[in-house]
Amino acid sequence: MKDFQLFSPTELEEALDLLTRHCGQMRILAGGTDLLIRMRDGQVQPETVLDLTRISALHFLRQDSNAIEIGPLITHTEVLCSPLLNQETPLLVQACRTIGGWQIRNRGTIGGNLCNASPAGDAVPPLYVLAAECTLASRRGRRVLPIQAFFHGPGQTVLAPDELLVGIQFPSPQPTPLQFFEKIGQRKALAISKVNMAFLGWTDQEGRFQKVRIALGAVAPTVVRAVRTEDYLVGKRPTADVIQAASDMIETEVQPIGDIRSTEQYRREVSGELLRLGLAKCQKEEHG
Repeated sequence: MKDFQLFSPTELEEALDLLTRHCGQMRILAGGTDLLIRMRDGQVQPETVLDLTRISALHFLRQDSNAIEIGPLITHTEVLCSPLLNQETPLLVQACRTIGGWQIRNRGTIGGNLCNASPAGDAVPPLYVLAAECTLASRRGRRVLPIQAFFHGPGQTVLAPDELLVGIQFPSPQPTPLQFFEKIGQRKALAISKVNMAFLGWTDQEGRFQKVRIALGAVAPTVVRAVRTEDYLVGKRPTADVIQAASDMIETEVQPIGDIRSTEQYRREVSGELLRLGLAKCQKEEHG
């Protein structure tokens, strides 16, 4: 590993000053589960590294009025252990439970998962269906973007060289909807997703869907919403026939590629199967 200069500020403003001073030449360290491995393997050789781990202003998890706010330094383990998120957003908890092993979950952060911008990032589809927004900050000020506007493509975000992700926020999903996160990888654990899916669905008193949000990862350059399948489900009860029709529809809606981990056809079929499996589980839990 090449020698580098490490900065470890305790204040956010100091970190933003450093980013401005070293604009475009500085790598960001949060949990380090990705960056340190790439540095060790010689894939990246930064001259300067900005360690965020001592900045308390980036480490928070709270509910304010009807919104939930998550700091970028919150780890996956902290998501798993949060009574608030287990109550309000179990699909985000389910997603974080599938990330790596316990060592990775103890170090890896929500902010790092977003800023890596992997199309297969497991925490990202839940934040899509939760209608999350990202707050970005620099010495020039702050801006707030819907999460779908945060990503440009694989490994690419809209973050300027002098900007940091300083918060993720979304409305509390009330009344509590049907929700799930499903994924499939090469193994049952410690595996990058071949396909992952997050689902939120609000129903009326007759059990008909009033509103549906479905997001999938690893089937496009960025996470995508299955808008056509969402629209199909609205106004319908999730019967076996409806679930099958929706599963067939989502297979035609996604536009995956084939790569070293999976084929295009496999990803299409798995997308349909994950929707069918997740809805079937929801139905089983709802009816005891």
